[in-house]
Formats: sequence, structure tokens, C-alpha cells
Amino acid sequence: MEIKYGRNSFFDGGLLQLIGWSILGFIITTLSLGILYPWAVVMLYGWKINHTVIEGKRMAFVGSAWGLFGNWIKWLILTIITLGIYGFWVNIKIMDWKAKNTRFRN
Repeated sequence: MEIKYGRNSFFDGGLLQLIGWSILGFIITTLSLGILYPWAVVMLYGWKINHTVIEGKRMAFVGSAWGLFGNWIKWLILTIITLGIYGFWVNIKIMDWKAKNTRFRN
């Protein structure tokens, strides 16, 4: 059981790490014209989850960029076919995918 500052639920990532991962994600997304957005999502979300402890149990993110990329292409096609309507559900689908790939490490 992990405890920090007398608490058993905490986040132990640092500000400079967050800034660095965010800038890197922005750069790879921008330079690839959005194609590598799934990699940026996995990179940043993985960092956040891997630095989170809930009730003494460290979280772990097990998703891969390839897994999200496949879904991303499917969601893009559905958004195009529905003339943008499916786009309203994409954010919810991403949150669901993140939850599905988040575990307790211990």
C-alpha cells in the first residue's frame, strides 16, 4: 500500500514532466496533421494514470497507440459517413477506451 503525505490517494507526477509530455504531444500531433493524435493521447494519459495512486493502489495504463489508432480510423470513417454527427460520440468513446485500458498495478 502506497502512502504519501499521510494520504493513500494521490498524484505524484511533476509540473515539468506534464509540460514536457504536453509539448511533445502537441508537436507530434501538429507535425503529423493529426494522424499521430492517438499516440499523443496514449503518451499523455499513460503518464497521468501511471502517476496516480487510489486508496494505496497504483494505477497502470495498458492501452497502446495502435489499439487507439484502429478505433480512431473507425470513428473518423463513421463521422464522415454521418456527416459529422458521430463526432459528438468520439470523446465519449475515447473516455471509454481509456477506462477499459486502465488497471490497478498491485
